[in-house]
Amino acid sequence: MTLEKIPLLDLKPEIDEIRDDIMAAVTRVIDSTAFIMGPDVKAFEEQCAAYLGVKHAVGVNSGTDALVLGIHAMGIRPGDEVITTPFTFFATGECISHMRATPIFVDIDPNTFNLDVDQVEAKITPRTKAIVPVHLYGHAVDMDPLMALAKKHNLLVLEDVAQAWGSEYKGTKVGTIGDAGAYSFFPSKNLGAFGDGGLFVTNNDELADTVRMLRVHGARKKYHNETVGANSRLDTLQAAILRAKLPHIDRWNEGRRAAAARYNEYFSAVPGVITPSEADYTKHVYHQYTIRIEGGKRDAVQAFLNERNIGSFVYYPVPLDKLPVYKNLPPTELPVSDLCTSQALSLPIWPSIASDVQKRVVDSVAEALK
Repeated sequence: MTLEKIPLLDLKPEIDEIRDDIMAAVTRVIDSTAFIMGPDVKAFEEQCAAYLGVKHAVGVNSGTDALVLGIHAMGIRPGDEVITTPFTFFATGECISHMRATPIFVDIDPNTFNLDVDQVEAKITPRTKAIVPVHLYGHAVDMDPLMALAKKHNLLVLEDVAQAWGSEYKGTKVGTIGDAGAYSFFPSKNLGAFGDGGLFVTNNDELADTVRMLRVHGARKKYHNETVGANSRLDTLQAAILRAKLPHIDRWNEGRRAAAARYNEYFSAVPGVITPSEADYTKHVYHQYTIRIEGGKRDAVQAFLNERNIGSFVYYPVPLDKLPVYKNLPPTELPVSDLCTSQALSLPIWPSIASDVQKRVVDSVAEALK
């Protein structure tokens, strides 16, 4: 008998829940014919700024562009160094490399998968200009000591919040603690569009003004280009869809948190599995539910899940410092990152995932480990 497929992510329940609102939003934009920088873009930016508690929110084409334009606006240039994590999606390092600056990778905390703040200061040199912490999987980086280091060494901080919309650090929304934050609305994110989309946020007037200029070819006034920018505007259709979703995001995040709690309970009786932790300073939003499988058995477990028609994914099989693109950088010794790339496995999670579905996932992992 073929078992019903359990996907890594099922977007249909949340879409079906608000389908009428989404279709109304799409129809509104179609009827307006304001497809580029239409009223929904400005309205969405204002709603995001209010939700996050930040002064400026600037819609851009993608989370990657939010990072790239942010690094550009911060004045990072060739020869500069920017500290970040090796355990993340390539865009985090890519944004630094786009400015021909050098990414400096610092090892991670095995409990949170995030940048190990205690190891950052040792990597700071006279060339260091900024830090890009990543709130991976929806868990906040320990920002207070990181911001203290940044202040001590006069460094800028651009938070990569691609996976952490709605996550909090000591009651404050992540992405609003550093000098700026960069969000992604890729369809699989907790707050996802129906295509690409991103957001740059800051309380700094100059940074916001510069990113607004950069997203339209480096021009504050059309045909009066002041610098080389990009074509990186958030589509009006995507902004309208995201506006329909935004009022539901906190409830959906709570659904993810409840699902993670059930997984933790079920896995408590499964040896060889390390469940994700949640530090007391954060409100984890579980963009991914990522376990660590000990004993070199991760790949075998994933193969077994695939045979059982259960989705899973390895984020990230190769740390950034080991990618071919960075082969000319000085070699690094980042043992925790290397360990996590061999142990981490993300399991199915979405806000309304049923407990019996989760139980089947856990039982299958346990069987694979016997």
